[in-house]
Amino acid sequence: MFGVKQLVESGFCSKSLPSKYVFSRNDDDGSVVGNQDELAKVIPTIDFSLLTSGNPDQRSKVVNNLGNACRDWGFFMVINHGVSQDLMDGVVKASEDFFDLKEEEKRQYTGKTLFDPIRWGTSFNVRVDKTLFWRDYLKVHVHPQFNAPTNPIGFSETLKEYCKICREVASELLKGISESLGLEKSYINRKMKIESGLSHQLLVINLYPPCPQPELAMGLPPHTDHGLLTLLMQNQLCGLQVLHNGKWVPVNPLPYSFLVNTGDHMEILTNGKYKSVVHQALVNSKATRISIGTAHGPSLDTIVSPVEELVNSEADHLDPPAYRGILYREYLELQQSNQLNGKSCLDHVRIL
Repeated sequence: MFGVKQLVESGFCSKSLPSKYVFSRNDDDGSVVGNQDELAKVIPTIDFSLLTSGNPDQRSKVVNNLGNACRDWGFFMVINHGVSQDLMDGVVKASEDFFDLKEEEKRQYTGKTLFDPIRWGTSFNVRVDKTLFWRDYLKVHVHPQFNAPTNPIGFSETLKEYCKICREVASELLKGISESLGLEKSYINRKMKIESGLSHQLLVINLYPPCPQPELAMGLPPHTDHGLLTLLMQNQLCGLQVLHNGKWVPVNPLPYSFLVNTGDHMEILTNGKYKSVVHQALVNSKATRISIGTAHGPSLDTIVSPVEELVNSEADHLDPPAYRGILYREYLELQQSNQLNGKSCLDHVRIL
């Protein structure tokens, strides 16, 4: 297997895009709206420090904003989260160093199965992808058992520190989301076994090299994420777009912020009150973009279904269950063994 990075460095595609990377876009998928400076002001922003250390009124306002962001966007930006700039820079640099390793050294991590502790690869699923995506990746299962490549030197230690802090941030966000739903503060964390030490955390590092014809290629196609929340940071190069009210919104995050989106299991858990957001990754012709995401979900052996407090009750006039329960492990296998295609995976558990 050869990655996109090696393809670019070989000079084979310096002027034109190989046909197998030409992505067919659907005009019905949505159009891009606005300019990035204006849109940056529109995207919901959550001040994490007020969620964790603010006074009751400040916290109440942030919880309300968090609920609105989950309901209306499925996406928000988190600032003042307490993760040091040095650590975030260190993770980006360590990620660059990993992808700079010789191809044969990375190839030892070529994954055979979904739950291999460490997987390096390209596109999404080369076995089923009709078009290859302009992306190399490293996927690492980092919790409840931590794994990491042995090289480059210091990579493992940096990732371990970063992933631990991301779990703490995600846990606090889930507390706020619980409250925004009218549930007890620790409800989601308890029900999804987040605080038991059994929760699942997957680290995904994406490398999008410069592309000779970026308008023809795709980094990742429109899709939603598995899990409850995904925390994303990047190397200050834009490329992420989220689908909002039928329009693609380019995301231009503040430096050292986290971009957070709700996943399919948040939609299942909340019985559709908070929906997972469709998003995509575009590429550019000028520089390499790196994004680093941590997907946070329940333990692999947890069955996720709509919570009782949010489903059918004649007295409260709530909605009937909209999704069937599914084992988290089973859902990951379903999503990762098929093509990425919008919300097609979630449709498998939707009750029509």
